[in-house]
Amino acid sequence: MENDSSLSFQADPENASSNTNGFSQGPAAYPPKPQLENKKGNVWLRSITSLALYILIGYYFFSANWILLLILTGIVIFHEFGHFIAMKLFHYQELGIFFIPLLGAYASGTKREVSQKQSAIILMAGPLPGIIAGIIIFLSTNSQLGAMSFQAYSLLRSTAALLVLLNGLNMLPIYPLDGGQLLNRLFLDESRIIGKIFVVLSALALGYFAIKIEFYPLLVFPAMLLLRLRNDTRFDELTRKVEQAGINLEKTYEEIPDEDYWKIRNILIENNYPALRNVNPTPPYEYSPYEDRVVSAVENLLQRTITQDLSWWGKIVILLVWVGSFAVPFLLHIDFPFLHYQPR
Repeated sequence: MENDSSLSFQADPENASSNTNGFSQGPAAYPPKPQLENKKGNVWLRSITSLALYILIGYYFFSANWILLLILTGIVIFHEFGHFIAMKLFHYQELGIFFIPLLGAYASGTKREVSQKQSAIILMAGPLPGIIAGIIIFLSTNSQLGAMSFQAYSLLRSTAALLVLLNGLNMLPIYPLDGGQLLNRLFLDESRIIGKIFVVLSALALGYFAIKIEFYPLLVFPAMLLLRLRNDTRFDELTRKVEQAGINLEKTYEEIPDEDYWKIRNILIENNYPALRNVNPTPPYEYSPYEDRVVSAVENLLQRTITQDLSWWGKIVILLVWVGSFAVPFLLHIDFPFLHYQPR
């Protein structure tokens, strides 16, 4: 298991009596929860490694047209850097960009307090710059056919079309595409049931699309969505049990008392949390060799604060921009010749 943090176990030296682990004895005493010493791994090394793998596998499938592979890779990088820069501006932590061969990439980051307005900006910061870049390239080539070679003209027009098409598709209201995440964040976050129905419908739509175009690697997405839905349902049940024990989960890991840490730990183990199968419940209060997994599980259980700071007028503006992104090909009469290609 790969982990970006190391654990530091510290007992209280002021305790009058302690057992062999350094924990004070007595019915009201609990060992100190493990303290995290942040040791950030080389996120960029992992990003570059995933990019190299993305290009290598892509080259295997696109060896006959490596220029198309480079264009697609450039579009993906440009898209994800939009997300990355927006997350950076809003002070997200543990930022990285990771590439999935043949399927795309994703920018990741963490933040304790999540703003609805900031989330909307971050989600749109990926596809919108790509669509705008596609419009600029398309318009700039309208009168340049005589000033450049036909090959250069065709390359620029194809790049513009791909920028508009791929980023436009990413705005579709299907989870986990940016459009689906945007719709979920703006309107569905407050209702878990409607949100789950939306995820199921998204998985069915993606599965149908993958089968329809016979691009079966795309089936990974609906499978991951359904698996995530199952995990989220189990996660909600665990959250309910922890809250029934009188534990407040609206805290950071540093804020939860030692007693709550050990209580949450037991609840997770008793409910067969998958990553903790090799961890024994307490008492006795002993750190496990897999205590880093416990800490990760407890951290995941703590609730993020979602600030509903976007007015209905703000939502309407975002919806207008969202709908406008689909209208671009029709307004500019952008043709997608590669979509008409029929293999022999």
